[in-house]
Amino acid sequence: MVDVAQIQEHANVVGSDGAHVGTVDHVDKGEIKLTKTDPEAGGLHHFIPVDFVHSVEGGTVRLDRPAEEVKREWSTS
Repeated sequence: MVDVAQIQEHANVVGSDGAHVGTVDHVDKGEIKLTKTDPEAGGLHHFIPVDFVHSVEGGTVRLDRPAEEVKREWSTS
């Protein structure tokens, strides 16, 4: 499991396919909250489980599944 402390605010979040998912707002209670100002967000905060994180490297959070799958599974509350 990835050290959650490595996930920084404003980090880029990408799927396993390298496609952009969002930008980190912050991490809380086992979820990554994505900024609502990101072009992919549609003006809403989205939440993804920390369990989706495969690695954190160079200011980028890489997930363990493709971006489109993440977007089908993220929540807005």
